[in-house]
Amino acid sequence: FSPSTGVIDSYTLMQSLLRDAEAAGAMLALQNTVNTAQIMNDGIILELTERNEEKHKVKAKKLINSAGLNAPILARGIQGLPNAFKPRNNYLAKGNYFTCREKPPFRHLIYPVPQNSGALGIHLTLDVHGHAKFGPDLQWIDTESYDVDPQRADAFSAAIRKYWPRLPDNSLIPDYAGIRPKIQRPGGDFCIQAFHSTIGITYLGLLAIESPGLTASLAIAEYVRQLLL
Repeated sequence: FSPSTGVIDSYTLMQSLLRDAEAAGAMLALQNTVNTAQIMNDGIILELTERNEEKHKVKAKKLINSAGLNAPILARGIQGLPNAFKPRNNYLAKGNYFTCREKPPFRHLIYPVPQNSGALGIHLTLDVHGHAKFGPDLQWIDTESYDVDPQRADAFSAAIRKYWPRLPDNSLIPDYAGIRPKIQRPGGDFCIQAFHSTIGITYLGLLAIESPGLTASLAIAEYVRQLLL
């Protein structure tokens, strides 16, 4: 188990970072779809479509691609970007979570020894309210889906009983799922690329930033800042 792992409210953290960014002059524009992107002599031109179907263009000298699952797709669509910065593949590695009808007898996070499957294994985590959840597993999928298959409970039970032998039968409840962005299968994570053109244009690609990216977000931000200097 992990006696000192911290637990944070990720939503509150994101809100706090957003307030800091906006105070520094940043603007958050949600639900804007990138239609085209092209590196020109005077900057990177992005054509966007807003949720009201209105189109507009944005020009920037510096572009950070941190589009999560869609980051490889966005990179491949940037005209003028060298192929070395365009990942050939993007894979979807789904992670399912279950909760339990019974309260687990644990006060700490529990991480099993990782296997050679590309995942950390079914571990026990606690949220800020002390509620327990088990997961994630590793399920390769072809299209985005966040439904949790109840039939995966049997495999979860077998894994959980390695550290909680008295887990009651039929006590697991499907909770939620997330999808890890992958550019290799199984492959590693955290691929940060930097392209600096001879005409002063910078492109940064943040690819395969999996869930540890939240824990490492401030360190990643500092690294990105250094790349932009």
